[in-house]
Amino acid sequence: MPQFPSLKARELRRVLEREPLGYSVERQQGSHATLKSARYPELHLAFHDGQTLAPGLVKKILVKDVGITEDAALALIGG
Repeated sequence: MPQFPSLKARELRRVLEREPLGYSVERQQGSHATLKSARYPELHLAFHDGQTLAPGLVKKILVKDVGITEDAALALIGG
């Protein structure tokens, strides 16, 4: 199975906002944001735009926190 790539925080945010996930920012205070989706659990994340997120964290957010499969997550990020 292919490995998850590292992503910039802004890239991960774009992945979360695209369909089929459809997250949008419910509220934000500084770099901390609450994202909501009609079909997936609410997320609370800190988005430091220049920060690179490690592959393990990208996988954790998409697979464990959002609840999609590894294959679906890799397809969304183009991995």
